[in-house]
Amino acid sequence: MTPRCLLVPFLAIALLTAGATHAPAQDYPNRSVSIIVPFVPAGSTDILARIAAQAWEQRFGKSFVVENRPGAGQQIGVNAVAKAAPDGYTLLMATSSAMGVNPTLYKKIAYDPVKDFQPIAIMAHLPFILVVNNDLPVKTIAELVAYAKANPGKLSYGSGGVGASHHLYGEMFNSLAGVKMTHVPYKGTVPALNDVIAGHIQVLFADAPPALPQVKGGKVRALAVTTGKRIPAAPEIPPLGDTLKGFDSAPWQMLMAPAGTPAPVVDRLHKEIVAYIASAEGQKKLLDMGLVPGAPTPPAELAKFVGKEVVAWGDLVKKAGAAGIE
Repeated sequence: MTPRCLLVPFLAIALLTAGATHAPAQDYPNRSVSIIVPFVPAGSTDILARIAAQAWEQRFGKSFVVENRPGAGQQIGVNAVAKAAPDGYTLLMATSSAMGVNPTLYKKIAYDPVKDFQPIAIMAHLPFILVVNNDLPVKTIAELVAYAKANPGKLSYGSGGVGASHHLYGEMFNSLAGVKMTHVPYKGTVPALNDVIAGHIQVLFADAPPALPQVKGGKVRALAVTTGKRIPAAPEIPPLGDTLKGFDSAPWQMLMAPAGTPAPVVDRLHKEIVAYIASAEGQKKLLDMGLVPGAPTPPAELAKFVGKEVVAWGDLVKKAGAAGIE
C-alpha cells in the first residue's frame, strides 16, 4: 500500500472523532433537561428556575423540568448537581448563599463552589424586603430596633434555612442594630412568610418575588429593602441602609452546570438565556417581580466571579458570627 492509501483510514477516523466531539452540542438537547432548585416551590429561586425553563423550552423546543430538592442548607440539591453527569442534562439554579456563604458558614461541605461547577449565566440579583407581622407595633426600622431593645427575647425572625440569605441578613441586623432576635429556620421563604402572616414569628427578610404580593395585599408590613437604592417594583419602601449604615446587598441567582460540561453546550445555554434576559419580555418580568436582571457576563468570567464571592460572602458570615456550623 502507498503512504497515501495508509493515510486515508486515519483521516477518516480523525473526521469521525471530530464529528463525535461536536455532535453533543449540535444535537443538544435531544431529551428532557432537569433544573435542580435547592428550595421548596414558590420561592424566588424556584420562580426564576421556571422562568429559565420556559425560556429555554421556547428556544430549544425541548422540555426543561424544574425539580425541587430542599434541605441541609441547600446542600442536598447542590450536591446532586455536583455529582451529576457533565452532559448538560442536569443544571442548577444556584444562589449566592449556597456558593458564597456555605463554604464559610459550615465547617465542612461536600462540594466545591469553584471546582465542581461550570457557571452559565446570572439570572438576576435579588433584593430582600424586611417584613413584619401586621400586629407588631412598628412602622420603621428605627421603631423595630427600639422595640427589640425594649423587649429582649420577644422577637423571632424566620429564614429559608440555615445559611440562606434570610438567615445571614437577620444576623447582620442583630449585629448592626445591637439587638437579639431569635432565628427560626424554614425550608424556604414561603413557609416562613406564611408564619409571619399568622403571627408565629414576627420578622423576616424575604426575597422580593414572594414578598411583594403579600406586602401589596396588606398581609404583612414592609419596613425596608436590603439594596442601597429603592427598587422600581416598590419605590415606596426605603433602603435599610438609610437607618443602619453599611447595609447594601442583593444576592445573585446563577444558572450552573456540573464541571466538565462541554463548552459548546454551556455557550448555547448562555447565549439563549442571556438573549431572553435582555428581551423586553424578560426585562419586564424580572423588574415587575422586584428583581435586578443579570448582566451578560461570559461563563469564563463568571467562574472567576464565584471565587471572589466565596471570599466576600465569607467575610460577611464571619462578621455576623455565624461561621463554622457543624
